[in-house]
Amino acid sequence: MWLGLAGVAGLAVSTGCGRPPDDSEARLAALEAEGKQMDQALDAVEDRLLGSQGRLAMWNELGRRHQEVSAIQCKVADAHMAAILKHEDKQNQKSRTLKQQRNPMASVDTAVLTSGKVPTRQRSN
Repeated sequence: MWLGLAGVAGLAVSTGCGRPPDDSEARLAALEAEGKQMDQALDAVEDRLLGSQGRLAMWNELGRRHQEVSAIQCKVADAHMAAILKHEDKQNQKSRTLKQQRNPMASVDTAVLTSGKVPTRQRSN
């Protein structure tokens, strides 16, 4: 029985159940302060990572929207350019028609003199 009691006492002393060292309070306070600093540092890193992920998601969304808008703009620009060219052709045709109506003789290839003679070509030196 004494042997068992001595074994239990030896086990208690070896596991730290005895009197703690004098500087244990200071070491515990330092470890707790260091733990708080590490928690703050980890929180700061987590905030930065979450902020970066948010910015990355925002830029990805903006890029996707830009592609959609660019595709729509290209379709609209193509249709607009085709309409502009069609309108220009129509205006050119209208202009030619009006010129022919104002000066019907302008469409004749040879000039006719009032005397009925065909003009002779003059040489230029």
